[in-house]
Amino acid sequence: MNERPTRLQLVIISGASGSGKTTALHSFEDAGYFTVDNLPPALLPSLATFCLENDFAKVAVVVDARVREAVRMFEPNVRLLRDQGHSVKVLFLDTEDHVLVARFKESRRPHPFYHPLAQPQIKSIEEAIEVERTLLEEVRAMADRVVDTTTLTPIALRHQLQDMYADADATGMQIVVLSFGYKYGIPVDADLVFDVRFLCNPHYVPELQAHDGRDDVVKQFVFSDPRAKPLLEKMEALIDYTLPEYEAEGKAYLTIAIGCTGGKHRSVVLAEALAAYLRGRGAHVAVRHRDLPEPSQGKEA
Repeated sequence: MNERPTRLQLVIISGASGSGKTTALHSFEDAGYFTVDNLPPALLPSLATFCLENDFAKVAVVVDARVREAVRMFEPNVRLLRDQGHSVKVLFLDTEDHVLVARFKESRRPHPFYHPLAQPQIKSIEEAIEVERTLLEEVRAMADRVVDTTTLTPIALRHQLQDMYADADATGMQIVVLSFGYKYGIPVDADLVFDVRFLCNPHYVPELQAHDGRDDVVKQFVFSDPRAKPLLEKMEALIDYTLPEYEAEGKAYLTIAIGCTGGKHRSVVLAEALAAYLRGRGAHVAVRHRDLPEPSQGKEA
């Protein structure tokens, strides 16, 4: 007979309405977690007791501003669970306001804070989003991970969470190396950002336009630039210096973002090379290429 768990592995999902919390919760449920949606934070200790009594060791729960002012009880209850020895990680999903507005208009679902009859003081979806963000400020400040879902499809969000939490039991800092295109915006969840746009651009070589930075021909082109290898070495040296400092601070996750113009060529090559270097040092590393196009798309580098 298996021994009853004595501590939880708890992931608390929060963020703005429309940012993908339901998708995230379903992703954890598919991974074998016991899941709960829209839990008032004051009930977190009771949930922990219930889960331990019923042999649920891995739990994911959504706590957000739908409970209104009751969300102010988030910090003391999270700290209580951590003081009791539970592993509590806070995942905050963030999305740019204009995308949230578009998502609500497309889905035709009402924003929880925008009900003209029930809450006539809130005049628009934009105002509802602002009110919700204010309520969630303390929750976001406690987040171990912030994920920007502005450009993510539901499938891409699921894949990203699988990468992030696949090694949830592993010790040591977990690192995400992320390539991106500046023309699509800087990732809000990045801890370190490197700009590699000064390197020679494969986009202007016709025979390379159909390839991306994972292809050998593009890698060879990027590293034929005499500045590429010294740049990579300096990035490695900076990360070698900063990683122990982040770890000493108690940071469990680190997102390193590398950007070029479109996120297809140069940033992808450097991201793959940096990830390989970090894996060689024994780090837990996931690589994501935010702006690599789908086959039917045509984003340029």
